[in-house]
Amino acid sequence: MYVCARAVEKETMVVEGRICESQSHGFKGMCMSNHNCGLVCINEGFSGGICRGVRGRCFCTKAC
Repeated sequence: MYVCARAVEKETMVVEGRICESQSHGFKGMCMSNHNCGLVCINEGFSGGICRGVRGRCFCTKAC
């Protein structure tokens, strides 16, 4: 029983890391949807993307 509890405990550990951002080279137009931005960024090799700033730019994200 103890071994099973320890195994489950290990699986739920979260390691916090830094997230790096880079402006998307492939996103065109004003960024108004994090989902659309994320899809473009995934195609660029990133893990996701978010809209930022007043000008609505798409920034790609990945763990660094």
